[in-house]
Amino acid sequence: MTITEVSKQYDIPADTLRYYERIGLIPSVPRSKSGFRDYDEESCRWVQFAKCMRNAGIQVEALIEYVDLVQQGDVTRDARKQILLEQRDLLQAKIAEMQETLRFLDTKIDRYEQWNSEFEKNILKSSQ
Repeated sequence: MTITEVSKQYDIPADTLRYYERIGLIPSVPRSKSGFRDYDEESCRWVQFAKCMRNAGIQVEALIEYVDLVQQGDVTRDARKQILLEQRDLLQAKIAEMQETLRFLDTKIDRYEQWNSEFEKNILKSSQ
């Protein structure tokens, strides 16, 4: 697949795909005879992985390290697992923080709704 096709399929700008490859967030993409990127299944799996992890807020540095370890082979399995565990813990903490923020916003919205309801009742009473 061309970079344009991959960009459309995964909704990632082509410049971002080039950047991800340049910094090592995805391994080097195979090239066609004319030198253009020719994404194969494995490359697309890496793009999908990078997109998923970045959407979750996983740190770029951790992902680069992870990709580097994958390329070193099976001897790095424990280190890769450790990175994923650490990032999962960070993500769980972030989710908990976001849930707390959501509860706070819901409480604020409920107060406004109560205030509006009381305000409307007072308007109705005063107009009668």
